This record gives sequence, structure tokens and C-alpha cells, in this order.
Amino acid sequence: MTLRLVVIGDTILDRDIDGSVARVCPDAPVPVVDVDREQTRPGGAGLASILAARLGAAVTLVTALGRDGAGDTVRALLSDAGVEVLDLGLAGCTIEKVRVRAGASSIVRFDRGASGAPINWPADVERAVRAADAVLVSDYGNGVTGCAPLRELLQRTIDDRPLVWDPHPRGASPVAGAQLVTPTVNELAASGDGTTPTTLAAISTSADMYLARMRARAVAVTLGARGALLIRGVDVPLVVPARAVAGADALGAGDCFAAAAASCLGRDMVLPEAVESAVAEASAFVEAGGVAALDTPPNPQRAGERDAADIVEAVRARSGVVVATGGCFDWLHAGHVAMLHAARNLGDCLVVLLNSDESVQRLKGPDRPHQTAADRASVLRALACVDAVEIFDADTPRDTLLRLRPDIFAKGGDYARTTLPEADVLAEWGGQAVVLPYLAGKSTTRLLEVSAAHDR
Repeated sequence: MTLRLVVIGDTILDRDIDGSVARVCPDAPVPVVDVDREQTRPGGAGLASILAARLGAAVTLVTALGRDGAGDTVRALLSDAGVEVLDLGLAGCTIEKVRVRAGASSIVRFDRGASGAPINWPADVERAVRAADAVLVSDYGNGVTGCAPLRELLQRTIDDRPLVWDPHPRGASPVAGAQLVTPTVNELAASGDGTTPTTLAAISTSADMYLARMRARAVAVTLGARGALLIRGVDVPLVVPARAVAGADALGAGDCFAAAAASCLGRDMVLPEAVESAVAEASAFVEAGGVAALDTPPNPQRAGERDAADIVEAVRARSGVVVATGGCFDWLHAGHVAMLHAARNLGDCLVVLLNSDESVQRLKGPDRPHQTAADRASVLRALACVDAVEIFDADTPRDTLLRLRPDIFAKGGDYARTTLPEADVLAEWGGQAVVLPYLAGKSTTRLLEVSAAHDR
């Protein structure tokens, strides 16, 4: 059965203008941006709605839009994404934010429009909330969450379905009893004494006080690239690490986290598992290219299970460096781990090309491998330095390399160019094969010898 999710909050029209800078304007000391790409999308609660819809929910968005060109554009984009809009109306103009970027860096942002209170209260809003499996409040400080009838409705229905509240320093406080509130560390500081906690202990203490002030049932502090911290009163805090994603634009990751958490709770997932799933979804969202990749169809696979080709494509889209390595990895040991970390540090993602069980038998003998390919892949994917695992059946990964075309192929051990056949394959497209040292005395052969000696 399809999850019914109501998203409530402020919607913005976001425009991204991406280009490159190679010169300075002759009449003023400012960079000239040669525009390569423009993207227009709903921001704020609108973005959270689209992300929830991409996760499979039937989404109704309660928001306030102006009767202007920006509002019309937002309505059309949301309709195209399958989001139903219940418009409270806005006395002023729809807020619009324009970011101008060169490469991965923002040069300037233009804001148009102003905050304003909603002017209508459609009867459909209460019907939508009461029919929902979960409600997400996506507050961007522009007035919707302060609407008295809306707050009264949420307070009356607080025990009927999960309510996730994604707060904003300029927004209204969550209604009492919200199942989950999702502030950032900076939002914790803004709601307290203004001091930003930095250590995990300080963040936990600050979150405990925030939980009491907001009278919420739980708080999940989003920590950016570090993941999330779940606080539930007397329970020991739960830390959910995020998957490492280098050189990516994290814009919208918080919206993705909140949308995923609300969707999971609406499907009756317990809170810790919902937060774990939300961190995984946010990591996958960033890894896939973030808001810049919203024009592409959603990938239902989780971050640890996504296809290597998808990850390579996303990294390449942001001009990142793709690194690959290969091997059997039958008994994963310290030498392997050191080599994998070193390989990952050479670029922006690491794809491990893993010999299948049949391939290992041909290379190592009939008594190998000791672990199935599925188990070996699962262990490798658990390493933060590994972004994807691709299993191949041939004796060498040549065909897989030709398909993925990595920039670098790194191999551990004592190899020369004449004994590293991947070097010639990489040279076909200007890639580079390199050798990384194993830790001295650390090898699968040595481990097997030691194990056999102990058995005797």
C-alpha cells in the first residue's frame, strides 16, 4: 500500500546557474561566468516533497505561494513530480533564490521575495492531514509553520500519526509531542545560548536540553558528513555515521534526511531504524549528485548496494576522479585495508572489482575461496573507503575496466608494469595504473599458513 505523506512548510523557487570562470570583467574587478547549465527546482518544503515522492510516497504539500511567475513555476514543477499542492496563498511574492556557481564554488546568491503569512485555509488541509500515514513539517522560516489553524490541527492530531519537524532558526517552534525533531548543530546553538557545540559530548548535552525545550519525543541532530545523533531522553545516544562522499554538494541532504525519516516512520519502522535508513538515503542522495541530479530518474538502491556504474557516473558528473582496484579479498586483512584506504585517497570514489567464486577457483585452486562472493562483497562494502563493489567472472577485470573506464587503477603488492596487465588497458583512455604497497608481512597466503600451523 502506498504511503500517504503530508509535507507542510515554506516553498522556495531555487535557480542554479553553473558555469566556469576564465576571465575578469574589463569594466569592473568581477569574474565573468560563462554559463554552462541552468536548473530550476522547488526548494524548501517543495524539495522535501519531491524527495519523498521519489522514495515512493504519495505526497500532498501544504504551502503558501504567491500569484506570480515564480509561484506558477513552482506549481508546475511540483505537479510534474507528482506532488499534490494545497496552496494557502501568499500576500507577497514567492521567495526565489538564485545561486551562481563556478565549478563547485558559489560566487553569489540573489534572493527575491519576502516572508509573509498565509491568507487562506482550505478545508482540504484537515482532510489531508487526517488521511495521512505521516506528516513532515519542513520549516524554512517564511511564515507557514506559524499559521495558528495549522498548529492547532497538528496539536489535535499529534497522537494519530508520526510527526517529523525539520526546524529553522527563524521559524516557529515545533508543536509539543512531535515524534522526531531534526535540527542541525547550528540550529541547536541558535535555540540555546548561541554557542555551537563541537564535541560529541557537547552536542549530546545541547540536544538533551533542546529535547526538553521543544517537548519532543526524540531529536535527531544532523551532523552533515558525520551522520546523525539520535537523542531519546534517558536512552544512551545513538550515533549513525554517514557514508563518506568526497567533493560532493550536500545541498538538500537535510531535506532528504527528514523526508526519509518521515516516510520510514509512516511505514511503522522503529525510530532507530528510521534514522539509520534516513542517513543512508541522504548519503545516497549526495553521492548521486544531490539536487543537481534531480533531473535523472531515482535509483531505488541504497548507498551500499548501488551499481558501480551509477556511482562512477555521478562522480564523473562533478569532475571527480574515479579509482578502481581488484582482487579476490578472500580473507580481508590489515594489508588489504591499508591498501584500500590508500587507493581511496587517490580520488573521489573507489570501486572494488571482485573475482567471482568461479574466477577465484581457477586462479587459486579448488579449495578457494573460503567465503562466497556475496559475503566478500558485503564485508568490502562495510568499509567506509569502498564506494562500490563489482563482481566479475573472468580471470582479469579487463572487460569491467573497459566498461567503467576509471581514471586510476591501483593494485596492492609487488608488481611491475610487465606483470600488471591492467596498465595497458588503462592506457587506452589515458588512465593510470599504480602500485600501492601492502603492509609488511600481511598477506592472505601468510594467514593461511599460520592457520594451518595452528591446526596441526
